[in-house]
Amino acid sequence: MTDKTATLGVDGNNHVFPILEGSVGPEVVDIRKFYAETGMFTYDPGFTSTGSCRSAITYIDGEKGILLHRGYPIDQLAEQSSFMEVAYLLLHGELPKKDELDKFVYTISRHTMVHEQLATFYRGFRRDAHPMAIMCGVVGALSAFYHDSTDITDPEQRMIASHRLIAKMPTIAAMAYKYSIGQPFLYPDNSLSYTGNFLRMTFGVPAEPYRVNPIVENAMRRIFILHADHEQNASTSTVRLAGSSGANPFACIASGIACLWGPAHGGANEAALNMLREIGRPERIPEYIARAKDKDDPFRLMGFGHRVYKNFDPRAKVMKETAEEVLKELGVNDPVFDVARELEQIALNDEYFIEKKLYPNVDFYSGIILSAIGFPTDMFTALFALARTVGWVAQWNEMISDPEQKIGRPRQLYVGSPQREYVPVGQRG
Repeated sequence: MTDKTATLGVDGNNHVFPILEGSVGPEVVDIRKFYAETGMFTYDPGFTSTGSCRSAITYIDGEKGILLHRGYPIDQLAEQSSFMEVAYLLLHGELPKKDELDKFVYTISRHTMVHEQLATFYRGFRRDAHPMAIMCGVVGALSAFYHDSTDITDPEQRMIASHRLIAKMPTIAAMAYKYSIGQPFLYPDNSLSYTGNFLRMTFGVPAEPYRVNPIVENAMRRIFILHADHEQNASTSTVRLAGSSGANPFACIASGIACLWGPAHGGANEAALNMLREIGRPERIPEYIARAKDKDDPFRLMGFGHRVYKNFDPRAKVMKETAEEVLKELGVNDPVFDVARELEQIALNDEYFIEKKLYPNVDFYSGIILSAIGFPTDMFTALFALARTVGWVAQWNEMISDPEQKIGRPRQLYVGSPQREYVPVGQRG
């Protein structure tokens, strides 16, 4: 809090509003009494200039390319931390001590199985159903199975629901993949890491043991950490908005999954890989770059630039190194990866890209990695939802505990017809 204020003149009258100060980042003008004082609303499509809440979880400085979780830089967490450590950090605010981490890992591992009747939900979907459609339905249905953790006024039930969501999401995502290819579901193996267990449930079969490749496991660990939370983005805001009504946590996370499905949000890495496949060969890159520079051509290079980061996406640096490690380990021979490497080099050195700050972003590299590992493109967003569940759960818990939080109720600038009289159908000219 500061003593600074902002003054706005309306029809000759000055109205003074407090300016609030966070620990880092831009100050905000507190306009909660704006309508009461002026009779007006503010207009901000997309709420891109509006602070919707106080949060101590994630901080982003797009100009400097900074992403912090509870104060810790994302690259340090991705290089040195486990996903379970990051999950604990986001939920509880501090990195766990060894005994705290051991207890947390034990708790999560004991919630990895899903109710046996949930398997019948999958059989109700077509085999070619998009994994995100399945995820929306199954996660929303969890509230029908776990009645003992839907009372949002009980802190203990909230935490149990949080643990269940974090633990069961890899199982639910792996089952969606297995269902699509007609293979039997695999039960979790609690002796494996969070990411190792997911890889086994996805690519293992009951007929033989599955060996977790440590390079691939490390790549998935980094991908999950880099996607764990990203401040008040569209899907996180959706979770908070749904939660503000008092909806149960499973319904709130299902709403986040639905929002994430959009190609402008979670589907970006799928779109980036599809673009690379469309280009096809390195020698065709100049043609597509020329199209990207042509204002009259609707083609856009996917996987470059970011609406928040005006510098290099800090997550992309880690993803680039990871992509190189995975491609080398798996020996994948695919022209798409040659296109990606060549396009990356051109983009980093081309004046047009540099001027417009169109750096390769996290979606550009993550799609390449996931494809090399063996995931079909329609699973990419499901993996994003899996990782982001940790952030959604942390943000939902923070929102429920916030005494300032009210039910979300955005306003509008009405441009429809003013009041008019009803005319019976036979009298309408």
